[in-house]
Amino acid sequence: MSNDFHSYEPKNGHRLPHDPFKSIVGPRPIGWIASQSDKGILNLAPYSFFNAFHASPPIIGFASTGYKDSVSNISQTREFTWNLVTFDLAEQMNASCAEVPPEVNEFELAGLTPLASSLIQVPRVAQSKVSFECKLTQMIHMQNADGKQLSSWLTLGEVVAVHISTDLLQDGIFNTATANFILRGGGPADYFKIGPEQLFKMYRPK
Repeated sequence: MSNDFHSYEPKNGHRLPHDPFKSIVGPRPIGWIASQSDKGILNLAPYSFFNAFHASPPIIGFASTGYKDSVSNISQTREFTWNLVTFDLAEQMNASCAEVPPEVNEFELAGLTPLASSLIQVPRVAQSKVSFECKLTQMIHMQNADGKQLSSWLTLGEVVAVHISTDLLQDGIFNTATANFILRGGGPADYFKIGPEQLFKMYRPK
């Protein structure tokens, strides 16, 4: 085992060609978040800092660097949807991350279809095989260890409705290995796919 380490304090820079932090904490699931302003303008954007934080009730969250349209919309309506990005939707997801004015509808920009949700006003992505309808629980203006506020916001939402394409259920169990997920890597353009070849099982000790 090597005892040779590249060590650094992030506040002083990493001294590498590319920041390794996002590569180390990854690959990460993609938060493909649909939101709607109080005037009914739709927004769809992918966030690479996304995950699940609580099981019962289910709570998911994403972090936005900058007070972007998603954060603004959710602060107004207190609702959003999360939509699963699979390999067949990779190009559409990438198109939806374009920096465009708030009045631009990313559903239209990416050639996607809004599908009415069952419990909230914000639509789902019709082409996505899994969607969550969410209601805002907390919006946190993030800060560093010294208490200084950052230009980032963490948005947490309770999942109040789940929609799963039945072809992803095998004997009633969601099959992650065959869903064809894509995940965000650390490099400027790095993504990863999940497939059956990555699956292994390991049960907890009794």
